[in-house]
Amino acid sequence: MVTKPRPSRPARDPGSLFGDAYQPQQIAQRVANMGVAKARADGPTLLVLATLAGAFISLGALLFTVIITDSSLGFGVTRLLGGLGFCLGLILVVVGGAELFTGNNLLAMAWASRLVTTREVLRNWGLVYLGNIIGCLGTVLLVMLANVGNLGDGSVGITALRIAQAKAELAPLEAFARGILCNVLVCLAIWLAMGGHSVTDRILAIVLPISAFVTLGFEHSIANWFFLPLGLALGGPEGPTLGAALHNLAVVSAGNIVGGTLLVAGVYWLAYLRPPSRPTGDDPT
Repeated sequence: MVTKPRPSRPARDPGSLFGDAYQPQQIAQRVANMGVAKARADGPTLLVLATLAGAFISLGALLFTVIITDSSLGFGVTRLLGGLGFCLGLILVVVGGAELFTGNNLLAMAWASRLVTTREVLRNWGLVYLGNIIGCLGTVLLVMLANVGNLGDGSVGITALRIAQAKAELAPLEAFARGILCNVLVCLAIWLAMGGHSVTDRILAIVLPISAFVTLGFEHSIANWFFLPLGLALGGPEGPTLGAALHNLAVVSAGNIVGGTLLVAGVYWLAYLRPPSRPTGDDPT
């Protein structure tokens, strides 16, 4: 019987808190290499995987909505439980394999390292964002056909309307700042997941950052492509207007880009991947 060689792992440092996980500098290189592969993937593949990601995030958002409906556990505990449910979305994206716009903001590391061009990055973001929208809107359609809003004698639908209206009423600066903070945590979740080897490692890495951004009320553009269209579809006086919904989506998307590219990809690129500085002037020795 021929046995296949097992894939090599980083050498274990007995004194390291990381055990056999990838070290931060190794994660940075892995993220940059992943960015190259994503930036150069063919269009149909990106679009299909992005559509899946939109559907996955929408399912997590729907689970969040059901969990927080009619809860009597108090604000913080209810939000935390809802955040744990929302983790379903990113777990499906990372473990199941899909392309999510907010996570793909990490392509900025490959761009900063001059491994991919600006055109390649924008092509990826455009195709993935479009696919995410298709997945979200398709899920909204299925949710409406399934009459999920009628669960709990209609209380789930009322909760969905309130979520959508609250998002649509956010002031622009508030929505932008919440978008930045959200994608810092989303990209950190993906960063941590890139440090693991097993499915268990990746799930555990995702749970706390994602639960945190949901509990804290930060804004995720792709999730909002589910929440806001669902509120529009449910209608009623408590629902958002189309103009307010589109304004939120534009501002939050911009905030997500800033949070993911500058505050995660940019900071880690400076820490681990920037070219070494060249000495200037005469050697004093």
